[in-house]
Amino acid sequence: MAGDEGDCVVVVNPESGGGDDDISEIRELAAEHGFELAVSEEAGEPVSLAREAVEAGATRIGACGGDGTVNEVVRGIDAADALDATTLGVIPAGTGNNFAGNVGIEGVEHGFSLLAGGETRRIDLGVAGDELFVNSCVCGLTADASEATSSELKGRFGELAYVFRTIDRMRDFESIPLHVHAEDEGQVWDGDAMFALIGNARRFPAGGSQQANVEDGLFEATIIEDVSTGQLVRETAARRLLGGEVSSIHRFTAPSMTVEVRGGEPVSFSFDGEIAEFDRLSCRVRPRTLAVRVGDAYDPVPPEPEDV
Repeated sequence: MAGDEGDCVVVVNPESGGGDDDISEIRELAAEHGFELAVSEEAGEPVSLAREAVEAGATRIGACGGDGTVNEVVRGIDAADALDATTLGVIPAGTGNNFAGNVGIEGVEHGFSLLAGGETRRIDLGVAGDELFVNSCVCGLTADASEATSSELKGRFGELAYVFRTIDRMRDFESIPLHVHAEDEGQVWDGDAMFALIGNARRFPAGGSQQANVEDGLFEATIIEDVSTGQLVRETAARRLLGGEVSSIHRFTAPSMTVEVRGGEPVSFSFDGEIAEFDRLSCRVRPRTLAVRVGDAYDPVPPEPEDV
C-alpha cells in the first residue's frame, strides 16, 4: 500500500543503533511505499527535519531510529504546532526501541507497513519544563548510565551496552536526595533514591508488560530507594512468592508532579534518552495529544503491575 506523494516523510537518524550509516533497506522500503526520506546528518537535526516536513505539507511523519529519534521528531511536529494534524509512525532502527515495543511495533518492515495504513491511537505526551517526552523521564542510576554509554559501545553490544554501563556505574553511584510531590493527588515522597521513573508509555516492570496506560492522562511514577542490591533482590523475591509490597519500591499515578533535588545540585534526567540537567523539574501530562500508529500488540488498557 503506497502513501500519497508528499503526504509522508520518514525522518532517518543513521547514527541510531551504533552509528551504522547504511540505510539501503530504509531507502528500499520508503520507495516501495512511496514515502520521502529526510536523512539527519548531525545531532538534533531530526527536530528541524520533522518541522520542515510538516510545514511543507506532510501529514504523516515516520521516526526511523531509537527512542531519542522519536523524541526529536515529536518535538519537531510540536514546534510546527501540528500535533492535531499529524500522525506519527515509529520505525524501530535504534539501539533502544522501548517506545516502539510499547505501541506494538515489531520491526522496521512492520513500522513501514503501519505507517502506510495501520490503526491510529491518540496518546498522552509528557511535558517537563521545556522538554517533551513520549516514553519516560528518568533520573538516577539508569539515566546516569545512559549518558555515559558511548556510541561505540552501543554499536558493539546493542542494548546490552546499557546493562554493562549500569553495572559499571553502580560501584560509584551516589543516591539522589529527592522530594517528589504529586500536586493533584497530594502525595509526597522524600528520601534518597537510586532511580526515579516518570512513565508516560513506560512503567517500571514488576513482571509482565512494561507498557503503561498512555491514554489515561496520568503518569505512572516509580521510585526505588537507595537500599542494598541484596535487600532489593530479597524483597522482590518475597513479593513474587508471598505477595505484598516491596518496601523500597514506591509507585503512584498522577497527572502532574514536581521532582526536586534537595540541596539544589543539578542531576541528569533522561527524556526518552535525551539528557538534560535540572535541580527542579515540574512535569505534567498533555492528554491524548499525539496521534500514533500502533500494532496489534498495543493494549489501550494494560494490566496494572500488581495484576501481572
